Amino acid sequence: MNELQFKIRGMDCVEEVAILKREIGPLAGGEANLLFDLLDSRMTVRLSSESNLDIEKIIEAVSRTGMRATPWYQPGSLDGSKAGNAGWQTLGQPFLCSVSGVCLLLGFLLHLILHKSLMDALTSEGSTPGHTFPLGTSLLYGAAVVTGSWHTLPKAWRSVLRLRPDMNLLMVIAVIGAIAIGEWFEAATVSFLFSLALVLESWSIGKARHAIKSLVDASPVRARTLDPESGRVVEAAVEEIPVGAAVLVRPGERVPLDGLVTRGESSVNQAPITGESMPVLKRAGDEVFAGTLNQDGAFELQVTKPANDTTLSRVIRLVQETQSNRSPSEQWVERFAVFYTPAMMTLAILFAVLPPLVTGGSWAKWFYEGLVLLVIACPCALVISTPVSMVAAIAAATRAGILVKGGAYLEVAGHLKAIALDKTGTLTYGHPEVQKIVPLNDHTELEVLSRAAALEANSTHPLSRAILAKAGLEGIPVDSASDITALPGKGAIGTIQGQLFWIGSHRFVEEMGSEEEGFHDLAVNLENAGHSLVAVGNDKHICGVISVADRVREEAVEVIQAIKHLGVVRVVMLTGDNRRTAESVARIAEVDEARAELLPEDKVNAVKELREKYGTVAMVGDGVNDAPAMGVATLGIAMGAIGSDVAIEAADIALMSDNLRKIPWLIGHSRRTLRTIKQNVAFSIGIKLVFVLLAFSGHGTLWMAIGADMGASLAVIFNGLRLLNGMKRD
Repeated sequence: MNELQFKIRGMDCVEEVAILKREIGPLAGGEANLLFDLLDSRMTVRLSSESNLDIEKIIEAVSRTGMRATPWYQPGSLDGSKAGNAGWQTLGQPFLCSVSGVCLLLGFLLHLILHKSLMDALTSEGSTPGHTFPLGTSLLYGAAVVTGSWHTLPKAWRSVLRLRPDMNLLMVIAVIGAIAIGEWFEAATVSFLFSLALVLESWSIGKARHAIKSLVDASPVRARTLDPESGRVVEAAVEEIPVGAAVLVRPGERVPLDGLVTRGESSVNQAPITGESMPVLKRAGDEVFAGTLNQDGAFELQVTKPANDTTLSRVIRLVQETQSNRSPSEQWVERFAVFYTPAMMTLAILFAVLPPLVTGGSWAKWFYEGLVLLVIACPCALVISTPVSMVAAIAAATRAGILVKGGAYLEVAGHLKAIALDKTGTLTYGHPEVQKIVPLNDHTELEVLSRAAALEANSTHPLSRAILAKAGLEGIPVDSASDITALPGKGAIGTIQGQLFWIGSHRFVEEMGSEEEGFHDLAVNLENAGHSLVAVGNDKHICGVISVADRVREEAVEVIQAIKHLGVVRVVMLTGDNRRTAESVARIAEVDEARAELLPEDKVNAVKELREKYGTVAMVGDGVNDAPAMGVATLGIAMGAIGSDVAIEAADIALMSDNLRKIPWLIGHSRRTLRTIKQNVAFSIGIKLVFVLLAFSGHGTLWMAIGADMGASLAVIFNGLRLLNGMKRD
């Protein structure tokens, strides 16, 4: 299936999205083949290989809606198409809105100066004996109406042709009606304020877009590479640099491409991707990522991914596609707006006609009240309330290092009742570490560790690596033992400075018959705590015991408690590890339940059980082994997804760092977002109801309606944009 992408000028609101769906959907074979990115004013059309729909036909169809489409210039760029952002198309609406406001102000001042009466300047022609609009005032008000309605009129006309009334038609009718009854000043004011509301909507989306665009700006466009033949440093565009090339990164520069450090070391700030403020030390063999900031040292890296496939570029693309996964709240508002506008137009007509016919009231008075109802019925505040809030919330999450693939997933996070967590790499650090060194028979910890390291110097076993890592941290020089004999599954025997030493498991000690008084109890206690036991000895006695375990993250208990405090009723740990180790980790982390010795299909069944019992369940894992369980969970969350394409693709939400604190942050942020959306929707509808009642009672005025509509639009926009600040990020 092919995809065509377009920059849509004028698509700043879900109302325009609904219009485009109705117009383009039948041509594309259904609305399911259309994707809309309100954040980036982008429309994607999916076409089958048999489709004869081309770019020109789509551009022509979009133009029928009063909007303008231009082919997407540079995929992966939040700047959109060159043509779509140029000159008049970018500044036209704010410019005309400004002209409308200036003409409105000049017309009012001219009227006030000529008539020297504030009441005359505020009322309609003929409202007082001898009151007429000066010609200059009428012309200025007319100019304010034309410039203020310039972008609205084509859309309103198209809605008439489609027989689908929308908010643009609603406002144009209100303006024409005001002119018809001589309310020129109010007609000009409605035009200007409605234009201003559209500009503010566009600005609010642009502000959220800018928060995401900072990701694009984080990635350099050029890099310095080493020419393999001459050894000279050559500067080139990142798109031209092949995988495997050597790239130099100096202090203070941003890493241009994903790669592995081959020479040098430095601290790298990964905040643009992970949201973590603390720099990470990078040495030879470590991964670095495009867009991260090199701080105090220079290093050389070998490129592992092309420019269009770096971790940062994948994050950018997925953020751009978030609007495809619209939340239930967004979908409800969109469906509501489709029926709301024609219903309110019908109500306004009945409101203007029935009272004079039934009660003999004044046609002019009730026609005016009908116009008031039209203005207050404008659904601007309602339709912008949810998308602005959701876009701002997703932008804030992205800056915090949490990649949310759509409003639907962000909304689910706020409703979670149960969470299943993988053990290895999620609740624990994912690699074994030396926990205790217990010297025996008058030996010291240093002696036990140095002899164990000498016997394990050439081994690649995870326990061996943990011992060698501990020796390195303690600054112990490691010289390999000689004449080493490996005993698979048990241990090893070797010579150190002419003396025979052995290293092995508890079972190995038992088989040799070397257990001493107290050793068995010590070994059992350590093993019951989930530790793997390594004993070191010689032909005389046991020198000491080293316990190795995958350490539980320091923040685990705090995070589990925070999750429960947020109302999650069940936290379960799922692991393929043995039951004894699982129970030990569960006890330390204070989870509600631990299920051990699980195969991938067992994890899937466990998540299904939780979902049946609790409804909304999240599965948190590494996104690789846990992908099947993530798929059946209500919400899949990948932990530490930076650099992992599989994790990013497998999960609904990806935590780019290994910080468990992101989970309660995400739940809290989701709930704050839902509260904001509910506040915006309730306020938008509530203010409408109040002024509908005022209009019904005959006390509504266009001034009140204008103030209420603008006030509601501004209130929901700024309330939604507060989410850009997120909450306190760890």
